[in-house]
Amino acid sequence: MPPKARFTREQITEAALDLVRDTGFENLTARALGQRLGSSACPVFTVFESMEEVQQSVLQAARGVYKEYVERGLAEEIAFKGVGAQYIQFAIREPRLFRILFMSEHASIPRLDSVLPLIDESYDRILDSIVTGYRMRRETAERLYRHLWIYTHGIATLCATGMCSFTGDEISRMMTEVFVGLLKNMREETVE
Repeated sequence: MPPKARFTREQITEAALDLVRDTGFENLTARALGQRLGSSACPVFTVFESMEEVQQSVLQAARGVYKEYVERGLAEEIAFKGVGAQYIQFAIREPRLFRILFMSEHASIPRLDSVLPLIDESYDRILDSIVTGYRMRRETAERLYRHLWIYTHGIATLCATGMCSFTGDEISRMMTEVFVGLLKNMREETVE
């Protein structure tokens, strides 16, 4: 008869997520997780098969935290700008989670036109907010999204790594300036 689990899968995942938030993904070890739980590492392995499985559970939990930010952004009056601002807020408030989700190497390097659907499960909803919000063809909306993601990712990376800090007003102004310039350029392309 297998030993009775002292902690649930959710409790272990939450403790592992907190450990990653505090010390980084690279420090997520069985020993450190056991200490975080106030026990040895053994209870972890009554619920999980391996540390790789724990890591996958933490990545899924981190995606859930990020998705909450996306949902807040999509609920704003200007949804696309709201999502961009929330992406940056996620990098500021959850820098270690941001790094593991958006600054980690991938086994194969995706092309620019396929990276966003790969890294963000809310891609289609965000893209739809552009198409409907700005009455834009899907192809044009995809180009606009890619350009603005590159810019927003740059700001977020600067924040997540502690290279720069920005006020909310600075972020809003910078995003608006770039958005308006790109939108003007793309609208002129469709007129010609």
